[in-house]
Amino acid sequence: MRIRSLLLLLLILALPGPVQAQVVIDAARAFDGEAMRHDVRLVIRDGRIAEIGPRSEIAVPREAERITLDDRHTLLPGLIEGHSHILLHPYSETSWNDQVLVESRAERVARAVVHVDRSLQAGFTTMRDLGSEGADYADVGVRTAINKGIIPGPDLLVAGRAIVATGSYGPRGFHPEVSVPLGAEPADAGDLVRVTRDQIGKGADFIKVYADYRWGPDGEARPTFSVDELRTIVETAASSGRQTVAHAATTEGMRRAIEAGVTTIEHGDGGTPEVFALMAREGVVWYPTLAAVESILSYRGWRKGMDPVPERIARKKVAFASALEAGTAIGMGGDVGVYHHGENALEMELMVEYGMQPLAVLHAATALNADRFDLSDRGRLNRGLRADLVAVRGDPSQDISAVRDVALVIQRGMMVRNELGDGE
Repeated sequence: MRIRSLLLLLLILALPGPVQAQVVIDAARAFDGEAMRHDVRLVIRDGRIAEIGPRSEIAVPREAERITLDDRHTLLPGLIEGHSHILLHPYSETSWNDQVLVESRAERVARAVVHVDRSLQAGFTTMRDLGSEGADYADVGVRTAINKGIIPGPDLLVAGRAIVATGSYGPRGFHPEVSVPLGAEPADAGDLVRVTRDQIGKGADFIKVYADYRWGPDGEARPTFSVDELRTIVETAASSGRQTVAHAATTEGMRRAIEAGVTTIEHGDGGTPEVFALMAREGVVWYPTLAAVESILSYRGWRKGMDPVPERIARKKVAFASALEAGTAIGMGGDVGVYHHGENALEMELMVEYGMQPLAVLHAATALNADRFDLSDRGRLNRGLRADLVAVRGDPSQDISAVRDVALVIQRGMMVRNELGDGE
C-alpha cells in the first residue's frame, strides 16, 4: 500500500504544471506612449509585456493565442483617466446637492460599480479619482473590490474625502442652525496635520486640497488656504510618500498651491502666462477639465455650435493657449462624473479642439499620466510593463475621436473586451 501511494505521488509530480497562456499581438500600427510605431509584435506573458519589437524579429511562441490588428486599427497602452469622480453622475440627472444629501450611500456605491465598468470598457485601465464628494471613503471600498476581483474596473488611485477650508465648501444655502453633510472634510491650521494623516490612514492614495472655492462675497472663487497651510498639507503627505493635488481655479489659488509644492493643478481657469510659466519651471502638471466646463454649461442651456461661446469657455481657451505657449505639461483628466462615465474620451477630443496635437493628447492619456502618478509599470508599450492595452478602430493620431471606437481591452494580460469582428 505504501509503495502504491509513493508511485501515485511520483506520477502526480511528473505531470506537467498548468500552462501559462501567452498572447501574441501583431499590430500594423501602435502608439507606444511616445510615438507611433509600425509592424509591431507584442508578446504577453504572466500579465506583462514579455517582448515587443519589429514583427520580423520576434518568434511566435508555441501554442500562443494570436491577435492580428491590421492597418484599420491602432494598438495603444491602456488609457489613464487623470480626474474622475466615480461617486458622481451627471448634474443634468441629479444636482450635486441632491447627490450629496438625498441619494443613499448604497445607491451611490451601486452607481459607482456601474461607472467604473463603463470606463474600463472604454479603454481606461487606470483612473485617478479625486474625491468621494460626501461619500466618505466609499471610493476606498470600490478600489478594494476591484483589486480583489469582486467587480470589474480600472485600477483606482483614490483621494478619499479631500480637504477644504472651514466654511468654504458645500452643500450651501441652508439656515446657519442646520448642519448638513459636506462634500469634503473641513480643516484649518491647527487640524491640517491630523486630518491629512487621518485621510492617509483610511486609505487615500494621495491628498486633494481645495486651494480656492466659490466663497467670495458674491459667490466668486477666492483662495481658501495660505501658502503655509498648503505647505503643511504637502509636507505631511510627502512624509508618507504621497502626492498632494490642488483644486485651483483662481490665479492666486494656483500660485499659492504651486509655491506650496503640489504636483498637479485641477481646473486652472485663472491661469495666466506667468502662472503657467511657473508651473513649467516647477514641473507641475495641469488638468484643465475642459469636458466638465462644457458639460455644465450645456446643462444650463448652452447649445454648442449654435449659441455664442460663453465667457468661461473663452477664458479657458485663452488659458489653454497660454499653457501650450509656456510649455506647461498638460495631463488628460476631464472630471468625468460631471458628465457620463464611459465618455472619458470627450476630454481628449476637446484638448485637440483647443489646440493640442493628437499625438500629444495620446501621450497625455498614457505616458505622461503614468509618470505624474508614479506608475512606472504602465503607460507605455515597453518590455516588462503591465499588459494594459487597448485597440481602437482607426488612427487617433489623425482623428482623436478614433479612441471612442474600442475593439479590444486587455487589463493585466486578461481580456476585458474583444469586439474584433470577422475579417478584422
